[in-house]
Amino acid sequence: MKYHFASDNTAGICPEAWAALAAANADYVSSYGADPWTQRACDLIRRVFEKPDAEIFFVFNGTAANSLALASLCQSYHSVICHEFAHVVTDECGAPEFFSNGTKLLLAEGENGKIGPDEVDRLVLKRSDIHYPKPRALSLTQTTECGSVYTLAEVTALCASAARHGLAVHMDGSRFANALAALQRRSAVTPADATWRAGVDVLCFGGTKNGMATSEAVVFFNPALAREFDYRCKQAGQLSSKMRFLSAPWIGMLEGDVWLKNAVHANAMARRLGTALMATPGVSLLREPEANAVFASMPAEIAAGLKEKGWQFYAFIGGGYRFMCSWATQLADIEALSADLAEVARAVRRG
Repeated sequence: MKYHFASDNTAGICPEAWAALAAANADYVSSYGADPWTQRACDLIRRVFEKPDAEIFFVFNGTAANSLALASLCQSYHSVICHEFAHVVTDECGAPEFFSNGTKLLLAEGENGKIGPDEVDRLVLKRSDIHYPKPRALSLTQTTECGSVYTLAEVTALCASAARHGLAVHMDGSRFANALAALQRRSAVTPADATWRAGVDVLCFGGTKNGMATSEAVVFFNPALAREFDYRCKQAGQLSSKMRFLSAPWIGMLEGDVWLKNAVHANAMARRLGTALMATPGVSLLREPEANAVFASMPAEIAAGLKEKGWQFYAFIGGGYRFMCSWATQLADIEALSADLAEVARAVRRG
């Protein structure tokens, strides 16, 4: 089947994560995270982010990570500023509102999925009366749903705006690895630079899309905000009794910087895919690939022809089609797609 480009979720488990999972599948250890594998994974995350006091929790998926993290920042009468295309708005079935008992999402505007530089001020100052949900948090998606990457300057500026208004900052980092890899192509940026040093309070650090089976790490750079977060996880069904199988793969990913190497590879494949798509008459890129997503414009007949040949990809927010690359994407996959695309495009031109 030719389904490679629907999502980076379609890829399997990378060898390093698989080996770490297998290594953890031995002997008896304590339950609910009181095991050496979980401790080691937490220590490695703290080392990667240069934050020894960070509080870290492992959950099953990104929806739980984002929703519980935002709920920990807000009361039910608060609101969260986020982009109108953010994943917490478009793809989480109201979970942020549900787990926070009704916290409202205030939708910001901005090109390519990024919150505009003045949007935080606009939404905070729009109303200040008691009849309106009080802004309490800013949520940034990195990379954005449109495949763009916030620069370090943009993150820093938005976090500064949030700080002026007393807002905590949450980062949806389901593809944080891809964002960091993209930033590091431009300049020397560390994981700490891209998060807490810029003003981020809590990061939902993605593992699933980067080569793991299922696991996201909720990283509180501000430990005070993690108060009783373990209870939130338990109540939401996110406290795994066999926690080592959520945490151990992180050891395989973090030792040797596999998490970042996977992202560098996926981003490189996206650039190659973008070049291949542009070579087909009638197909154009909506924007240059920044991370591991490629957004293209093409006639509906060509898109339908590709799907008939077994390729899966999404019609996406704001128009166009999205193709995702992953740690497992190979040049042969891109060449196969390109060959089918050229064949379909010729058939469409012939009518």
